[in-house]
Amino acid sequence: MDNSIALVTGANAGIGKEIARQLVAAGLTVYTASRDAGRGESAVREIGRGTRPLLLDVTDAGSIAAAADQVPALDILVNNAGISLDDKTPDKETIDSFRWVYETNVFGVVEVTNAFLPALRQSEHPRIVNISSSTGSLTLSAERAAAGRAGGGFAAYRSSKSALNALTIFYAHALAADGFKVNALAPGLRRTGLNAVAAASGGDPAEAAAGAVYLALLPDDGPTGQFLSWDGTPVPW
Repeated sequence: MDNSIALVTGANAGIGKEIARQLVAAGLTVYTASRDAGRGESAVREIGRGTRPLLLDVTDAGSIAAAADQVPALDILVNNAGISLDDKTPDKETIDSFRWVYETNVFGVVEVTNAFLPALRQSEHPRIVNISSSTGSLTLSAERAAAGRAGGGFAAYRSSKSALNALTIFYAHALAADGFKVNALAPGLRRTGLNAVAAASGGDPAEAAAGAVYLALLPDDGPTGQFLSWDGTPVPW
């Protein structure tokens, strides 16, 4: 995958910036996509050679189209941009809050992926990595509920990641004949600005990023349609 081109959404901070940094270290050219031009430029300066800033708001169709016009060829797309709200159960959440989270975590992934598919189809080794969460696992949620350890918190975020997991499977099947590898990553709780719980975490974003880079650089006989933890362990859907 040397000399390949990657695009990472939400790459100005947190796990996204670490993914971009590690892909550059692996010899790739990386578009560090950010909805804020200043923060994107700052990330590019920090990472250094091999990065290119790209203004991209995953909730804005015009921004997505403009960004896609600037990337004629692409090998790897990492859908990393994501948001979360406070810890609320669905009965205490508003429908507008659900819509706000889904616009980024689900609909944004669909629109960005579809916009960049023409560029990805030119690659001999197209890869798509969706940054999900183990909290989106229906199996794990059901097991925790059965054990009396789940209260249905972070309902908007967790359900959006469940939807993203389903999309990962659908894209993997739809694009398999074209040689795509499409997988989801559970990065674990990391020290990021996602929410207050993540901000207080001691988890290293770089450790999670390594898992995403592994999926981004999969060989042609690698898996597709899988949900893996940052350490390569399969996560139940």
